[in-house]
Amino acid sequence: MNPSIPDTMKAAAIDRFGGPEVIQTRSLPVPKPDPNQVLIRLDTAGIGVWDPYVRQGEIPTGARRFPRVIGNDGAGTIVAAGDRVTRFRVGERVYAYSMDGGFYAEYVAVSEDNVAPIPPGLDPDEAGALGADGVTALRGLDDELELRAGQTLMIFGASGGIGHIAVQLAKRIGAQVLAVASGADGVELVLRLGADAAVDGRRDDAALSAQAFAPDGLDAALVLTSGKGLQAALRAVKRGGRVAYPNGVDPEPRVPDNIESHAYDGTPEPEAFDRLNRLIGSERFHVEIGRVYRLEDAEIAHREIQKHHLGKLAFRVNAEGRA
Repeated sequence: MNPSIPDTMKAAAIDRFGGPEVIQTRSLPVPKPDPNQVLIRLDTAGIGVWDPYVRQGEIPTGARRFPRVIGNDGAGTIVAAGDRVTRFRVGERVYAYSMDGGFYAEYVAVSEDNVAPIPPGLDPDEAGALGADGVTALRGLDDELELRAGQTLMIFGASGGIGHIAVQLAKRIGAQVLAVASGADGVELVLRLGADAAVDGRRDDAALSAQAFAPDGLDAALVLTSGKGLQAALRAVKRGGRVAYPNGVDPEPRVPDNIESHAYDGTPEPEAFDRLNRLIGSERFHVEIGRVYRLEDAEIAHREIQKHHLGKLAFRVNAEGRA
């Protein structure tokens, strides 16, 4: 590898499954990329709402041994590449999303199939929180709901990590979007990002709002949380309409009869990254980072992740000395 790459790196790792206290900052070997992998020096890394379940051992990852570095997405600069890598080069700024973990660290080795160039419309500082939530939003809207221009869509959980990205993607597809957000600050965010209408799911009647928004019935709904008022709101989806939700939404939505229901995984693939980047394009696209932490504060981040926040939490890893 490049002689400027150190032998060791700082990482937030776990030695066993358990509560937030099991995450400790350690010095670990910098991973060596396999022939089809790139090594990324991370600037930022996302903190997924599912990460506590990985930490507790409730969600399996590709890693089998301890110490284990969790985290599924991030962004930075490629500093080394395996000899079979064809799509990327050293020095390129990229974001990545892999189900195998490893992103709570200064460096991560990841298959080139799980990497994408940072699109021109996205601030590189926000790219580290895009991969997992962006691909999951895209797959829900495009693959499961088959959303088209002119259709009406309700996004339930619109101010969270996946939801606020879905609002922007749905508007770029050309849909009319009703966003059910969390709190007054969540409503303000989704309206700023282009939602046609927004309600506070904690205080407002989402079902009445959906009926007023689409008197003939909603064409589709993307469900990202099972919050108050969800079941009543889903009755506003028209007969023959479609509902999609990522696996892991708990409790699983009870979708009315005569409405298609799709549970799905937001799996990363090159063509999904390509579609996501095309939708983002060069027009300004925003990834809301609710709070930023140091790797040393991973335990704190995991204690705070269930508290109210907008968008997605993230680590600032290597902000200084970017390539």
